Amino acid sequence: MFNVPADADRLKKLGIIGFRFLEETGSTNDDALAWAEQGAADGSLVVADTQTRGRGRLDRQWVTSPGSALAMSLILRPTPAEAAQAGLFAGLGAVAVAEALEQGWGLKPQIKWPNDVLLGGKKACGILSEAAWSGSHLQTVVLGIGVNVAPSSVPLQEALLFPAICIEAAAGRTVERQDVLERIMERLFFWRPALGSVEFLDAWNRRLAFRGQAVQIVMPGYNINGEVMEVDSAGGLRLCRSDGNVETVLAGDVHLRPAGNGR
Repeated sequence: MFNVPADADRLKKLGIIGFRFLEETGSTNDDALAWAEQGAADGSLVVADTQTRGRGRLDRQWVTSPGSALAMSLILRPTPAEAAQAGLFAGLGAVAVAEALEQGWGLKPQIKWPNDVLLGGKKACGILSEAAWSGSHLQTVVLGIGVNVAPSSVPLQEALLFPAICIEAAAGRTVERQDVLERIMERLFFWRPALGSVEFLDAWNRRLAFRGQAVQIVMPGYNINGEVMEVDSAGGLRLCRSDGNVETVLAGDVHLRPAGNGR
């Protein structure tokens, strides 16, 4: 369980300006978007113990059982430079999660483009970046991060499009959600000033899942097969097709899976 007053004090030192903890909610992203409309400052964070209608990409559900997972949404007010790189925010979350797991628990995570973090080839974390615009001005990015911490956070495998795992199973020991939260926030605010830099892209690409391997990108009415090369400066995935041509896929209504995997 989170110790809310103490947690808020520690989070302020990491750059969290405002903090709301909810025992139960439908979606922390919805709560954060509503709070942003009310004027929440850059660096405000919503955390829930239980989430019943959490959203993943493509309208997939992300349910958080009590005491088992980390469900949080961070409100960011992008600078003009950051707004020009809006496609990198999901990667910012993924790099932060990956480094938190490496530094805190000695794990070897990989980032499955565009928005998942894998442990041992199984999904441990999902990230959903949502934007609020005023005309052509990007006002807000809400970065939703859901992390499987305890075994009870992992759904039945037959209900999943991609196999899942939790941190405790990968680390072989008990893990406190508060530790996970603080480590992720520390790494996220470390990398935020370097968003789009060569160093940031290198940190992403060094952990890129399936790099050098054949994958299939599934989109509405169109599939692409190719070998994963790298993530580019806009957050797109560069693939080398069988004819030698390079194609860049932008995040959106897409699903990536290893070639030959029927899921």
